[in-house]
Amino acid sequence: MFVVGADLTRLSCDDVLVPTDRSLRVARGWRPLLPPELVVDEQAEGDCIDLSWADGERVLEVPGSGLRRAWLVDTVDDRGRGLPWLLEGVREALAAVACREVVEPVHGRARRLVGLPALGTGWGGAAGQRGAGGAAGQRGALLRELLPVLREAADEHGFDVALVLRGPSDLAAAQRVRRGQESGWDLPGHLRELAEQLGERARRGQLALFIGAGVSAAAGLPTWEQLVDELAGRSGLDDALRAGLSRLPPQDSAALLARELGSEKLEAFVAERFGPGPYALAHALIADLPVQEFVTTNYDPLVELAATDIGRQVKVLPCDEAEPGAPWLLKLHGDAAHPESVVLTREEYLQFGNTGAALAGVLHSLLLTRHVLFVGTSMLDDDLIRIAHQVRTALQTQGSGTARRTGTVLALREDPARARLWEQDVETVAMGAGDDSPAEAARRLEVLLDLIGCLSTPPTGYLLDPAYRGMLNEEEQALAQALGGVVDALPEDAASTAALEVAGLLRRLGHGGSAGEGDDRPVDAATRSRDDRPQEQRPG
Repeated sequence: MFVVGADLTRLSCDDVLVPTDRSLRVARGWRPLLPPELVVDEQAEGDCIDLSWADGERVLEVPGSGLRRAWLVDTVDDRGRGLPWLLEGVREALAAVACREVVEPVHGRARRLVGLPALGTGWGGAAGQRGAGGAAGQRGALLRELLPVLREAADEHGFDVALVLRGPSDLAAAQRVRRGQESGWDLPGHLRELAEQLGERARRGQLALFIGAGVSAAAGLPTWEQLVDELAGRSGLDDALRAGLSRLPPQDSAALLARELGSEKLEAFVAERFGPGPYALAHALIADLPVQEFVTTNYDPLVELAATDIGRQVKVLPCDEAEPGAPWLLKLHGDAAHPESVVLTREEYLQFGNTGAALAGVLHSLLLTRHVLFVGTSMLDDDLIRIAHQVRTALQTQGSGTARRTGTVLALREDPARARLWEQDVETVAMGAGDDSPAEAARRLEVLLDLIGCLSTPPTGYLLDPAYRGMLNEEEQALAQALGGVVDALPEDAASTAALEVAGLLRRLGHGGSAGEGDDRPVDAATRSRDDRPQEQRPG
């Protein structure tokens, strides 16, 4: 069972639970999950769906033939039946999902993935609306009861469940509940210890991420070999030449195909194939981490899309201008949004070695000043090898010939020779064990990222959110009350540096809640602001 900050309409999964009421009214934000022909009446508070309930029914499967199936769930408690009624509806919905046969999970996952929002937190559900009065302050009670139900259903039905939240305070509260429950991660001891170490580094602002092609493969994007094969299919080469491509190094295969296709067709292909689309669970888990610096050799925009969906405005280098305190993502080999920048062929790799020194220097800096977590890469890229060698040389202690490790590689399978090759530079940790399939190893990687995210999420992100007042202990309640005076004293049009710093601190502590975020009504991530800097990187 995963907890992740994301937009459920853009998360790649097999099944999605969509909240509704007895009139089959659905919030406008869920429209991307529903066939357009089913919407029969558009209203200010939501759209009516052309389906009907049977007597006593609370779950409806939405007709469709795509990779993702939507399920309508009645979550609006207009009779005061309370939290037990809502939780029973969640159990009923997940049991119905389990009855649908799925031959192969989306994009080859080891298990099918079922996504749902915090059901019952919008439109007056069992947990109540944000604000004063009624059931306010009891969203923490919902999370405490909901999370075990989701975990039990995942165990019973053999699929994965992702609770998808949109607001920082919602995510912080959920992670606090999970830390207190001490269960939910099926990981061996050494991976739990690794998660604790990496979580601590992330909290202290000492962790950076390197993201390889394996992460985007989980969203259906091609690996290098698959990319060459797809380009070959468009090239018009005869069978003999196509067969010969497999005997060439990948960059040389790409060079031949680029020459056959021409730069215009190649750039159009890159822009189309690696453009915006649904992102994988791993993208969302990575984007959630309290990390400021990311580097990738991928061309796609999926990490930055996942970050934007939780209110993190990531600057993409080198095209964007970095801003103090803002997270950034360096695209080392180019960006599909600028296909002319993509490094693909042997010639382009050689040119990068000569002209990409400034970009490589950023990764040099991170390896020297941070602990870099490598995810989804086999560490075979020539540029990575060259950069690691240069950093190793710089770090060697004069006369001793030794150097410290600068990162951790999360590999899918054990490869003792490659681990020994890189042991001077990084620690290599395999996700797979024994006869585990690549898909099972990739799933264990997701579980590890989920645990790192849980352990690294600041535990105070909901302190000033009235929806979670019920989670505060006596000391925290006193602090929240004292900080409420600061909120009252802060001018709405504050513009001074001091006032903006205080406002940023209050937001990080949950002031303003999430304005509807994280509940069962999607909102526009662009309307939010968030300061995710780890404590050591914040002014003051």
